[in-house]
Amino acid sequence: MPENETAKTDEVTFGEYKGNKIITLPIGPRGGFTFGLTKARAILKYLDDIKAFIANNEPKPEPKPE
Repeated sequence: MPENETAKTDEVTFGEYKGNKIITLPIGPRGGFTFGLTKARAILKYLDDIKAFIANNEPKPEPKPE
């Protein structure tokens, strides 16, 4: 991407770091989550475990008062 352009906050970007391919996933206005092929393979291998982790640890919504 040219220097005078900025990535959208909801856009996945690809690049290189020290000769290795990387991907950056947006996680909010303050930045992103960057990783390479080894971590990408691990994420895919353990995707069901990651989903279960989120489901088991995400805050429960507060019940609405009646």
